[in-house]
Amino acid sequence: MRILVLEDQTESREALVRIIKSISEEIKVTAIASEKEAMAAIASDGEYDLFLLDINLDSTHLADTSGMNVARAIRELQRYEFTPIVFVTSILSLELQSYRELQCYRYITKPFRTEEVEKIIRKVMTHTGGHKEERSVTIKKDGINYKVWCDDILFIQAVPRGLRLVLKTERLDIRYLTLKQLLPRLPEGEFIQCHRMYIVNRRYIDYVDTVNRVIKLRGCKEQVEIGVTYKAQIRGLLNE
Repeated sequence: MRILVLEDQTESREALVRIIKSISEEIKVTAIASEKEAMAAIASDGEYDLFLLDINLDSTHLADTSGMNVARAIRELQRYEFTPIVFVTSILSLELQSYRELQCYRYITKPFRTEEVEKIIRKVMTHTGGHKEERSVTIKKDGINYKVWCDDILFIQAVPRGLRLVLKTERLDIRYLTLKQLLPRLPEGEFIQCHRMYIVNRRYIDYVDTVNRVIKLRGCKEQVEIGVTYKAQIRGLLNE
């Protein structure tokens, strides 16, 4: 596993590296301090599995958000379209933008807790390093087992006598399967139930409107409804 740490403050940067190395000495860490170094690193031939980015890379200018420029450059590269980005920063005002625009995986506020950083890294490790099998779910349809890649699922809808999986390129109707049965089989933390009839893939959430109780997903014309009893849970989604 390879992790890129972008943090201009030496003490914080070294602390993040220590936390990572305490998990496993086999994790390769690239620790850098500037936007220029970061741009060069992501443009290289190396392949990173996780990015830990500080947003403010110039402590003398509180309005600096050059770390987000790095995140945008990461997302523009096809190989990093879904690679987890974790912002480790003290700029709370950009949290919502980080989720909406850059689809960040988590947003950790400084001063960060060792346990919080470690938990996130361990969770990412379960879905990297060639463990593609963990990112798929096997569905039985008409007596045949189909392997569905979780990255292809936009949302899942409960329909009469079964479920409908809305994928990037098609819809798959599965009989005699419920949301309650399927949710535990999906990768932890990547899918969230927002209504008694809907589960959405967090990766594709583009906009959350808790007033009108709808979720807009990237690459999907349909809006997914938020149930009244799920509003608080969806709000908490952006605060994890």
